[in-house]
Amino acid sequence: MEQLKKTPLYQQHVAAGGKVVDFGGWALPVQYSGILEEIAAVRKQAGLFDVSHMGEIMVTGPNAGDWLQYMLTNDISKLVDGQVLYTMMCYPEGGVVDDLLVYRYNADKYLLVVNASNAEKDWQWLNEHVKDGVTLENISDDTAQLALQGPLAQQVLQKLCKEDLDDIGFFYFRDQLDLGGVKALVSRTGYTGEDGFEIYCQPADAPALWDAILAAGDKQVLPCGLGSRDTLRFEANLPLYGQEISRDITPLEARLGFFVKLKKGDFIGRDALARQKEEGLKRRLVGLTMVERGVPRTDYPVYDEADNQVGHVTTGSYSPTLDENIANALVDSQHIQEGTKLWVGVRKRRLEARVTKLPFYKREGK
Repeated sequence: MEQLKKTPLYQQHVAAGGKVVDFGGWALPVQYSGILEEIAAVRKQAGLFDVSHMGEIMVTGPNAGDWLQYMLTNDISKLVDGQVLYTMMCYPEGGVVDDLLVYRYNADKYLLVVNASNAEKDWQWLNEHVKDGVTLENISDDTAQLALQGPLAQQVLQKLCKEDLDDIGFFYFRDQLDLGGVKALVSRTGYTGEDGFEIYCQPADAPALWDAILAAGDKQVLPCGLGSRDTLRFEANLPLYGQEISRDITPLEARLGFFVKLKKGDFIGRDALARQKEEGLKRRLVGLTMVERGVPRTDYPVYDEADNQVGHVTTGSYSPTLDENIANALVDSQHIQEGTKLWVGVRKRRLEARVTKLPFYKREGK
C-alpha cells in the first residue's frame, strides 16, 4: 500500500478494520463490516463513504459560464447560484470524456467535481480548450469529500449543523456551513439512489468530521466501502464511467439524452450526437433481470434467440435490495423492448434473461 495515494481518512479506514485495496492507484476500503450489510445500512439507515479521491476543479472568470456551456452537454445557463447540475464532457465524435457535477457559486465561479479515474485526463482536456477570461485551478489535493447517504442522513448530520438542512434542496448546495466546528460545503445529490449529502472540507478537518458523523449516528451510521457504493449506484441506474459511458459509448446510447441539450447552441460533440439521434441509435442500454440462476458480470456477452451476439454487459451483480441477479447491457436496438428474451454468456453457459424497465430501484418519498 505504500506506493498508493492515500486520502486524509486512510488511518480511519485502517483503525476501523476496513479492507483496503488498490482502487485506481488509491488505497481505499472496498468494505468494512461486509458489502451486504453496508448496502442494507444505506437503504434503511445511513452509510458514510470516503470519496476524497474524486477530482475538484475550480473554474472562474468573466467568460466561465459561456465557456462551460461550450465544453459540456447540459445547459449551464439554466443554473442559479447554489445549484448543482449533472452533465458530461464529450469528444467531437460524441463519446464521453467524463461525466461530472457542476456547482454554480455565481456567474463567474463554478466548481467541477470529476471522476477520480479521469481527473488527470479531464484537467488536460480542459486546459487544451481553455479560453481568455477563464481561469482553471485544480483544488483536488486541497479538498476532502465525505458522502453521508441513506434515509437517516439528514437526521444525523443535523446534529452537527445549526442551520436547517431542509434548506438544501435536491441538487443544491450551501458553502461554509459549520458542522461541529468544521467549515464545509454541503450538497445534496447522491450516488446511491438514497437521500444524502456530499461534504467538502479541508483535508486536515476530514478525520475529525468523519468521527463526529459516526458518533452522531449512534451506531445507525455504518462506514461503507466502495464495493457497496458500486452496487447501490447500479441498482439506482446511475452510470459508471468506463462501463455505462466511455469514449466508445455516447450519452444517447447510455439513455442519458436528458442531459444532452442539442438545442442550447454549439458544444463539443454536438454535431456527432445530433447526427446519431437523426439517423437512429443502433444500440441502447437496457436493464436485464436473470431468469436462470447466474450472476452476469461486466463484459459478459449477450445473445439473441438465434445465438447471435447482440451486445455485452456493462455492469452486473446480485442485487441484495431486489434479491435478484441483474445487469445493465448495451445491446442492438431491435432487442430493447421490455420483456424481450436475451441470453447472457456466463462462463460456458447461455443463461436466459429478460429486458427490464429501468431503474431497478427507486426510493420512495423525499
